[in-house]
Amino acid sequence: MRRGITLPLLTVAAIVASLFVAISPAQAHGYISSPASRQAMCAQGRVANCGDIVYEPQSVEAPKGSMQCNGGGTRFAVLNDNSRNWPTTSVGQNVTFSWVLTARHATSTWEYFVGGTRIAVFDDGGRQPAANVSHNVNLGGRTGRITVLARWNIADTINAFYACVDLQVGGGGGNPPPTTQPPAPACGNAWSASAVYTAGALVSHNGRRWQAQWWTQGETPGTTGEWGVWRDQGACG
Repeated sequence: MRRGITLPLLTVAAIVASLFVAISPAQAHGYISSPASRQAMCAQGRVANCGDIVYEPQSVEAPKGSMQCNGGGTRFAVLNDNSRNWPTTSVGQNVTFSWVLTARHATSTWEYFVGGTRIAVFDDGGRQPAANVSHNVNLGGRTGRITVLARWNIADTINAFYACVDLQVGGGGGNPPPTTQPPAPACGNAWSASAVYTAGALVSHNGRRWQAQWWTQGETPGTTGEWGVWRDQGACG
């Protein structure tokens, strides 16, 4: 009788465990923070009415191969809306794209495209990247306003992470964001439990500088763990 009860219980436990794995979110996340990608613009409040991407700039994940800013599908479709007049960053011919990885996943390649043409690829060979990754990309003589699509291709899943960055190449200036608050000192303003912080925000706490990886409020820097919202940027005075 005991064996007859134990086996069904084990079966149910296995099904529950498999369902938990199936619905658990992927542990790899990341986005381009500089020059600010479209999702970074939304998370920082520089573009209004972006929807859920405000809270999840690191979560633009979809199957590999898409040429859309949101990777295809319906989630975060706002990133594909070119009518929103996305702010641009003024750059020269060589641009350093900096990724913030809130989870470091084995990587096959990083790809950069302009108008469907691949202009750069960086092969990681399946290695685990650092928490911050930068690539220097030459724009190949392009000038004026362009949109760069970046793909972070994961080595051991079918998915990639996507980011679109709007640039003003050469003269003419960019479209700088409005200033909504005084610039923070080099170490960042002191962290406040009541303040709301969005992706990219810098604060100081206990003699160290911290950078928010996504929207947060009330989470103390230094207590959120390796994969938490606050990334340690080192000691500062």
